[in-house]
Amino acid sequence: MAQVRKTTHSRKTTASKNTSTRRSAARKGTKRAAPKRWSQRVTKESDALDLKRGVFKLTSPRKIAASLKRSAEHSARRKTGAYRSALSMLTFYINRAGKTLPKIQRERLEKAKVELKRAFGRE
Repeated sequence: MAQVRKTTHSRKTTASKNTSTRRSAARKGTKRAAPKRWSQRVTKESDALDLKRGVFKLTSPRKIAASLKRSAEHSARRKTGAYRSALSMLTFYINRAGKTLPKIQRERLEKAKVELKRAFGRE
């Protein structure tokens, strides 16, 4: 009987084609995990403030300032003074939103800073 010569060359080619096909299919089919949002963690876990939900979406700068003041004065999580904590959280929100923050909302939040100073008697 004739001896059949085994070659590894054809196996490698076939195997590498199969694995590359499987890999590309796996890449296309799987979704990446959502990136970790450190800013979200800061607002939830840090010793910042216990904010009312949706405070930065309010339409009036005066209402935003009043809500921040109320939260800062009643929060047990803050380490510094109420005014400083409220202003820091407002600035933090504006900075983290960056370029994605609509111009109208940015102007409203900047006016809320002035209202916050007025509410704390710092003007």
